[in-house]
Amino acid sequence: MMNIITLTLSPAFDVHCRGNLILAHENLVHMTACQAGGKGVNISRALIRNGCPNRSLVVLGEENADGFLKNLSADGLDYTAIFTPGRIRENITIRAEDGTETRISFPGFAAQPGLLDRISESLLSEADSETVITMTGRVPEGIEVAQVKEMLHRAKGRGARIVVDSRSFTLEDLLDLKPWLIKPNKEEIAAYLGREVRCLQETCREAKTLHEAGIANVMISMGAEGALLVCDEGIFLAIPPKVTVLSTIGAGDSSIAGFLSAAADGCNGEKRLARAVAYGTAACMTQGTEPPGKEDVQRIEPLVRLQCR
Repeated sequence: MMNIITLTLSPAFDVHCRGNLILAHENLVHMTACQAGGKGVNISRALIRNGCPNRSLVVLGEENADGFLKNLSADGLDYTAIFTPGRIRENITIRAEDGTETRISFPGFAAQPGLLDRISESLLSEADSETVITMTGRVPEGIEVAQVKEMLHRAKGRGARIVVDSRSFTLEDLLDLKPWLIKPNKEEIAAYLGREVRCLQETCREAKTLHEAGIANVMISMGAEGALLVCDEGIFLAIPPKVTVLSTIGAGDSSIAGFLSAAADGCNGEKRLARAVAYGTAACMTQGTEPPGKEDVQRIEPLVRLQCR
């Protein structure tokens, strides 16, 4: 049985509001939700909502951890919290009447000496050949990416499969670590390469290059156009059905959850991609970072169009 552990080094309170912003003026907005977030937490919430067991390992600032813990419990998460001095950061998303979203992010805690040792001890105690570890979101101040890579290399040495979706990691970091799965979007692929990726054919070529460099599954999200997967079984494109989009925030995290859910069920690469797109599409139908609903996922997955490239 697959043992999924999501690692969140930089969690956040995701605060969602509605209102129209006018710069240099006082603005009245209405809060619609305040949720425990961070990319790893979002993955865990999506998995739990759809009946896939997992454990969330999350680092929390002591000053405002109580509310975060209540949200984790309310969402039914199995979690291990590691506490550190400071505050959990806030992400404020304001959605205007025309659907555009403005995001304001505050800084969070800075890691104290010894924090990564405590994280490593907890993480590596469970790392084995049945374990998948997701390292998603940014690496907080006070911890070097090289230190996180060393920890993940040690987990790989024990047989664990690693998922990375973090802008803190450079292309060189990914090629060094060789994760089991990465999920950049087109903009992130362009940032890795230092140039624009103009068409699907070029996206396929660059994803194939990453796969040939040792990354087992390269899944590139392309928004409403779907997602591309390059793996040992081939190159696949998945195109979602059209839906009414309420928010795209957290959709990428949900797509990772969908991929892991299908992998836990023993599905092949093509089916993993289809479920990833179904999770991501269903997430777009919810407010804020609310996880994709199980009924929506089950309805959308058969409607995802798959192509072999």
